[in-house]
Amino acid sequence: MRNIEIKARVEDLSAVAGRAAALADTAPEIIEQEDTYFHCPEGRLKLRRFTEETGELIFYERPDASGPRESRYVRSPTAAAATLRTALERAFGIRGVVRKTRTLYLVGATRIHLDEVEDLGSFVEIEVALEPGQGEAAGAAVARDIMDKLGLREDGLEGRSYIDLVEEAAVGADVP
Repeated sequence: MRNIEIKARVEDLSAVAGRAAALADTAPEIIEQEDTYFHCPEGRLKLRRFTEETGELIFYERPDASGPRESRYVRSPTAAAATLRTALERAFGIRGVVRKTRTLYLVGATRIHLDEVEDLGSFVEIEVALEPGQGEAAGAAVARDIMDKLGLREDGLEGRSYIDLVEEAAVGADVP
């Protein structure tokens, strides 16, 4: 599967929430997520847990660049998240954990995520699902249009994954 993603750091998530609600096709859904990232030689591998037992294993590859970028991913639901986590930890080792509260808005085939990320702050992610054969440029145009409608600024765009930001914050915390 493929999508086009944009991530931006924001100061006032409630202002963005009002604009996202005005664009959305449905009411927002609030989702508590714990993403455990595992060491992986290529791309990123994470187990997203919704409850102790339910979740999904996600592998994805995406460039670390701000602005619209293509992400290629595979998602596999699980009803055994706890034991899957143990197996993956033993096989690969845990890179880190990211906890967030996500408010999801749907605008057609586009997902708008308003994320409160533990120890990092507030972010907005826009994910435009690409149809088979659909080019990146078309998805990027949709993402940019929604970005503009949400009032997101270029200087707030973030190219790194949450796990990269968590690791960077941890290193900074260790510096006296």
